[in-house]
Amino acid sequence: MHHLKLTDLPFAGMSHRFTGNEQGDVAVSAYLAHAPESRGSVLHTHPYDTIAFVLSGTGSWTVDGESQDVSPGDIVVVRAGSAHQFVNTGKGNLEIIDIHVNPTIEQTNV
Repeated sequence: MHHLKLTDLPFAGMSHRFTGNEQGDVAVSAYLAHAPESRGSVLHTHPYDTIAFVLSGTGSWTVDGESQDVSPGDIVVVRAGSAHQFVNTGKGNLEIIDIHVNPTIEQTNV
């Protein structure tokens, strides 16, 4: 068993980052994002699939030019190579867990 607390993870910008290959050679990585009002990610791609679980707040995801409003309980699947970004469109934080199907996080900003 490998156990740690959220506060043990690196925090940058608006996210805690779990990198699988640094946490006991796990096959996936994740961002635990806490996006303040009107904030989000830049348009970017990953060479692997990602899956975002919306925990609280409301936002908008844009994937390859198609936008979708999201709220708690929604799940957004982004296929490898798809240009995507999200933004908090509501009041308070947009809280998400963004699973990266890769032991490292690789991102190319568009």
